[in-house]
Amino acid sequence: MTTTRGSETTAGGGGLVIRPLGQPGDLGWVVQAHGEIYADEFGWDTSFEALVAKIVADYAGDHDRAREAAWIAELDGERVGCVFLVRADEELAKLRILLVHPKARGRGAGDRLVSTCLDFARRAGYRRITLWTNDVLASARRIYEGHGFVLADQEKHHSFGHDLVGQNWERDL
Repeated sequence: MTTTRGSETTAGGGGLVIRPLGQPGDLGWVVQAHGEIYADEFGWDTSFEALVAKIVADYAGDHDRAREAAWIAELDGERVGCVFLVRADEELAKLRILLVHPKARGRGAGDRLVSTCLDFARRAGYRRITLWTNDVLASARRIYEGHGFVLADQEKHHSFGHDLVGQNWERDL
């Protein structure tokens, strides 16, 4: 059972809450968690953390509250995930920096973060949504596919200290 309280949603019995980003420490946590988790799991260097820091700073500095938003997943009061939605243009939104901490994986946090993001994008009037990821992020890809995203294109690149395959995914809203 899922209940909604204001702008928070809670899964019955699981202690998982999806809330709007905005509490002190949220922005720093997003950057730190991405840097630490991706270094630990994929060996990515600090250039990835710098990319996340830029995305977070751009959002925090000036975003359109009616058309852009970000959320934090908490498990029993501890931050365990995030996702951002930003404007690409009047009709196209971008899903950015989805993350679920390893201790919260398998509990539906990623699915709920993406659902929250898609619901907001529809209400904000977007017609399409896109995202960029890398093929090594198999768990995230499964979440995206489960929400109807399709692979639009992919390209090899060298980033974050590794040879990777970047992928663009999209879907209609």
